[in-house]
Amino acid sequence: MSLKLRPGEFAAYLFDCDGTIVDSMPLHYLAWKKALAEWNGTFDEPLFYSWGGIPTREIICLLNKQQGLNMPADIVATRKDNLYFEHISQLKPIPEVLEIINNQYGKIPFAVVSGGIRDSVSASLASVQLLDKFDVLVCAGDYKRAKPDPEGYLLAAEKLGVAPETCLVFEDTDMGIQAADAAGMSSVKIPPPWERAVAEPRK
Repeated sequence: MSLKLRPGEFAAYLFDCDGTIVDSMPLHYLAWKKALAEWNGTFDEPLFYSWGGIPTREIICLLNKQQGLNMPADIVATRKDNLYFEHISQLKPIPEVLEIINNQYGKIPFAVVSGGIRDSVSASLASVQLLDKFDVLVCAGDYKRAKPDPEGYLLAAEKLGVAPETCLVFEDTDMGIQAADAAGMSSVKIPPPWERAVAEPRK
């Protein structure tokens, strides 16, 4: 996979975490399957990827409605996160995104905008030795409206002290790209694991 960035100068780079910086989506999916199976719940893989960026507890509520279940969101979310942490040592960064981070680190500020909880995001970044590269982390609980709402990205820009239109966003989900668009930011789409070839820039 090669990343083609939109030409021009940007004041900040904003990154989603899972599936963008770290190749964690397969590990998250395995954790989801195990946690949900304990409550007779299921999660279709294409649906899992299409819901990327939605906070964990919100996903559980959606699955409850979809499958007629009554899974306790807090308990299942904690179980899912713990299962993910058990395998976090297997985590690797996405090479082309890592190259961008290493090339631009110290030149412009970076932020992460994730639907994951702060503990999970911090642990993922720390496991690949990237946590100290980011000036700001915006995680679930820091904002009220999840992607595709732009709130998280606008909050990150505010915390960095830069104008939204001067930010370049790196995202792996359609919801994340929609959030960047709604924030007035340029974006680069990171393809899912099975189709990583070329990520095209968006204006």
